[in-house]
Amino acid sequence: MDEKDLAGGLERKFCPAGAGLSVSDGAVVAGYASLFGKADQSGDVVQKGAYAASLKALEAAGRRVKMLWQHDPAQPIGVWDEVREDGRGLYVRGRLLTDVARGREAAVLIEAGAIDGLSIGYRTRKAQKDAGGRRLLAELELWEVSLVTFPMLPDARVGAKAEEPAEGLLRDLAEAFDGARRVLAGEV
Repeated sequence: MDEKDLAGGLERKFCPAGAGLSVSDGAVVAGYASLFGKADQSGDVVQKGAYAASLKALEAAGRRVKMLWQHDPAQPIGVWDEVREDGRGLYVRGRLLTDVARGREAAVLIEAGAIDGLSIGYRTRKAQKDAGGRRLLAELELWEVSLVTFPMLPDARVGAKAEEPAEGLLRDLAEAFDGARRVLAGEV
């Protein structure tokens, strides 16, 4: 099947802490925000290399993937110092900003085990369907990696997609991220 450019709306994937989320020194968090080759509940499979172009573009522009609280663009809680692909998936390591109230709360909640997941916000750039109907995600534009309490879908496991918000909310989030991107790029 031919690869298609699917420049649609913002999507999310959830990766529970069992895949490696940890906190050390009270503020350093690390783990896998996405795992390659794992079919989620909707049949999507992120392929190796899916983030490469996005990470390269962010680096070239001198920008970083954002660290948010529960996908809320109004609540940045830290910075991702390292975001890279390896053989397993999308590895992230960063610092919670403990001078920010929500950052302090997040550190305590992670240490206590109340927060146990990472979730990515992205836009699908290229994907194709395999013979079994699964969507193979070949290129993703990574916007943010959030610390989250739990997936919206109760049975979500590693790589499972979180329940999509209402279409209007999704559109508003996409516009907010695009506006922020333009400001950061000096286009506005």
